[in-house]
Amino acid sequence: MAAAAWYHGDISQVVAEELLAKAGRDGSFLVRDSESVKRAYALCLLFQRHIYTYRILPDDEGLLSVQTIHGIPAKCFRTLPDLIGAYQHPNKGLVTPLLHPVHRPRPAEDSDGEDARGGGHTVPCPGAPASSRTHIPQQLQQRLQEQVHSSPASDFTGLMAEYLTHHVQDLEALCHGHPQLRHLSTALATACWALHSEIDSTLAGLETLARVFDPPVSPRSPAREQGSLSGDPDLELLLNKTSTVNHLLSSLEKKVMKSLQETVTRHNLALSSMAVAPLPAARPLAVQSFEVKVGKSQRVALTVDVGSGTVAIAKCGSSSPEEVIPQDKILQLIKYQSVQSKVRLVCARENQKSLSRDFIFPSARKREAFCQLLQLMKIQHSNLDEPEIISVYVGTWNMGSTPPPRSLASWLTSRGLGHTQDETTACIPHDIYVIGTQENSLGDREWVEFLCASLKTLMAIDYRVVALQCLWSIKMVVLVKPEHQRRISHVHTSSVKTGIANTLGNKGAVGVSFLFNGTSFGFVNCHLASGSEKTHRRNQNYSDILHSLALGDKRLGGFDLTLRFTHLFWFGDLNYRLDMDVQDILTHIVKKEFQTLLAVDQLNLEREKNKVFLRFSEGEISFPPTYRYERGTRDTYVWQKSKPTGMRINVPSWCDRILWKSHPETHVVCKSYGCTDDIVTSDHSPVFATFEVGVTSQFVPKEAPGSSPEALACIEWESIEVILKTTSRSKCYIEFHSYCLEEVQRSGENTFQNWDIPGFLKLGWSSKNLPVLNPILPDLEYLGDQHLLLSIKGVESCESYGECCLALRSAIGTTAQQFETFLFHRGEETGSVRGWMRVRVPRGRCGTRERLYEWISFEEEEDAEQPAEPPKCPKPPLQRLRSRPRSLPEPATDYTNPAYFIFEGVP
Repeated sequence: MAAAAWYHGDISQVVAEELLAKAGRDGSFLVRDSESVKRAYALCLLFQRHIYTYRILPDDEGLLSVQTIHGIPAKCFRTLPDLIGAYQHPNKGLVTPLLHPVHRPRPAEDSDGEDARGGGHTVPCPGAPASSRTHIPQQLQQRLQEQVHSSPASDFTGLMAEYLTHHVQDLEALCHGHPQLRHLSTALATACWALHSEIDSTLAGLETLARVFDPPVSPRSPAREQGSLSGDPDLELLLNKTSTVNHLLSSLEKKVMKSLQETVTRHNLALSSMAVAPLPAARPLAVQSFEVKVGKSQRVALTVDVGSGTVAIAKCGSSSPEEVIPQDKILQLIKYQSVQSKVRLVCARENQKSLSRDFIFPSARKREAFCQLLQLMKIQHSNLDEPEIISVYVGTWNMGSTPPPRSLASWLTSRGLGHTQDETTACIPHDIYVIGTQENSLGDREWVEFLCASLKTLMAIDYRVVALQCLWSIKMVVLVKPEHQRRISHVHTSSVKTGIANTLGNKGAVGVSFLFNGTSFGFVNCHLASGSEKTHRRNQNYSDILHSLALGDKRLGGFDLTLRFTHLFWFGDLNYRLDMDVQDILTHIVKKEFQTLLAVDQLNLEREKNKVFLRFSEGEISFPPTYRYERGTRDTYVWQKSKPTGMRINVPSWCDRILWKSHPETHVVCKSYGCTDDIVTSDHSPVFATFEVGVTSQFVPKEAPGSSPEALACIEWESIEVILKTTSRSKCYIEFHSYCLEEVQRSGENTFQNWDIPGFLKLGWSSKNLPVLNPILPDLEYLGDQHLLLSIKGVESCESYGECCLALRSAIGTTAQQFETFLFHRGEETGSVRGWMRVRVPRGRCGTRERLYEWISFEEEEDAEQPAEPPKCPKPPLQRLRSRPRSLPEPATDYTNPAYFIFEGVP
């Protein structure tokens, strides 16, 4: 049975509304999968320019019915087509009969024959009987996925997948007594055509080498033998050639070994025994010195001894220091933003509260190295049982289906081009290494062992494997220091295929998530669609990965993936290109005019349009495009590539990227972002980024929770206002999720609602309809690290219109604080929310302390006065959203309508 045109499968609510808006006629409808209930559906119906959503639920016997329509008894149907057919008649309880089915949009094919969603395969209608001829290809596709774990040859796997999809033609021929499988022969001959020239060249070389070691006899090549050929002559010839290669390779090693042994015997040579190199010992961090300027002209030497926990100040050339400052006397480190190489050191003195001194380093890079060493010194000499700050390394590299070089030192130590680390701190080991690769032809175990051995050589540390997740040639390895292994829990892995028909793993993503004590981390390594013209398909790949990757706490499965983690890092070969003529690109690269090129970078342009990576951050790009280099050098870009369809242009581009998104009011600082310039085995350069990340531990209160009535903290709301980008008139409620709550809390229905502006629904809740939330622990130090996840859900459909994350830290106090932020759903911006909230903390539970990462701060003005004592618990300012739209107001149906208050700014 053909797929029903009105069934759209797993599309989002936003896409459904867009399709119905284009249809424009009352009674237009479509059916999509429900996001809130498994095996359920959502019936979306257009009437008088508004969308009505009805849930279709299965009962215990699998019968389907429309959820509770007042005054109309529920009718059950065996199949979804039966149900839709019944509701095409009037007076069935819907706002209008189902009159005009909205068909699935036909995907536009690109040059590779793949549609923008990954294949253009039809969506089978639930309840329709599946024929055996469509079931068999699905089974074979599944077996292809299970058997092929690494397939850099995407063209070949694409041809095979296409044959499996259409192999029923051979099946029909077989049923009619014709067992030749002509379509398979044609597919194989096409896929293997390029092998002829490669094998001929390889075969000639092997025969020459074989004759060198066996001059009297030249083996007769089976490929040169003439015989009867059955079937496809091209395939038969290819089989003969490969047989010859196999024969020569198996015999060549024996011949070479025999020749070498004869040489040793003939010349009486002795074979030296292999010396085993001792394992590197743990290396203490060397004492580092910096020559700095004090005042207008005086120069001094700052010497940092991390091991002893001291900073010494001495005149240049002097062997004895004028002053030695213990680490516990250093109160604060202030970085000047107006002078990137200047820093202020605030120290405690016995006779006075504090003393500050300014130092100017030779460069901003040297200043960062000094600050990093002091941070490390503070961490090593703190009395804390659990870390408050860790260092995270993220690397991505498209290896080009070739083995890596013997050394990855520059990549793993963040050295090369761009924002790189100073040599004094490059070899400081990171707490976590997350290494993502694409087109990695090495075996899984071989790759992990190679990485661990490389890090042990560089850092003298046996890193532990947290997770390895692979999808064909896309791999991600997560390694941690041995002392952190016990702090890692709740490890989850997942993968998503976005290749041909979304069934092949030559493109797609792998993900890993875990908890580090009380902080959740998510990592995604992806390889998106290639080609300058395939921006839309890359966007769709991103959306598919975002929706399908199963990571993090299962209880947060209904939330956007980007909101499930305290810190989410997304990286890989994103394949976005530069929209500029190749000769102009090369000219700008030579002049290092990267900002001009970044202005036409497809990823930046799509992010500005809010198409992908909403509210993600990326470090400053100050390194040249990482693709497409000539292998063996980094001096030349090779931008022309010959393909069977003709010459293809691959302009130099920043294909390889690292982005991140964190919960509000958390600590994350990008310390480096660049690429190597000495690893040349691939046409891509490896890219690296390092981060300083604040983490929380399991909080232990001084008093037992609930020991007294006044020991309870509470989160109170004065009001909440929501504006949704939707044509629905549905009543809504709010769900509140947090690890600081015992269970999910829910508000009442909204008390205010209007839809005066077309395309927008404005909702409001008063304090009477909002719950008072009681965290499980009332301590200020604990609540300052907590966040709330809010989900705006429709009363009829119970499906989310958007989600957001709020930090409790800024709302702690006796007076209500205003909040404002965007709503997201499935990677799209769906609205905004603002309101007033207050977090009350009982007396006696207000104690707090300064975090290790809070003692380093920034100073805007160079001559600003420094307070006598640093603040005990500094609060970061509430992040303001953009106050104006990026473009002029559009027609009322567009999302940049002035009624959308986020674009107006909040008074």
